Amino acid sequence: MSRRLELVAIASVFATIDIAYKLATHADYHHARSRFAAFAIAAVVLGFVVFVPRVPSRVALVGAAVAAGGALGNLVSLFVWSQGVPDPIVVQGATTGIAFNLADVFAFTGDSLLLSAIVVHGLRHRARLRDRI
Repeated sequence: MSRRLELVAIASVFATIDIAYKLATHADYHHARSRFAAFAIAAVVLGFVVFVPRVPSRVALVGAAVAAGGALGNLVSLFVWSQGVPDPIVVQGATTGIAFNLADVFAFTGDSLLLSAIVVHGLRHRARLRDRI
């Protein structure tokens, strides 16, 4: 299986998990997104699919796939729910709270993993950082 196809397959699994959870769980809170935000999300996913498979790091690939799955989950949600993207997970504090969804968790986790993998890859291959592209 090509690295690009593997990334898309993993992202699809995470997006499906997010959408299934949103469908199965009631959400009191939703957040709206503009058309520009939808375009930006699609551009980020496309960037992950096009560029990350070129990095010879399995961890970077998995991180990009998880992040892309989260982004796809929120992108699909924009078109499925008229009230906006549902946020069924609520953490209530004493005076304030935060509402989010699994796609947000996947995007944050995947981005963290991807960034960490790229930094480690760069440190291990410092001499190649000066190579012309």
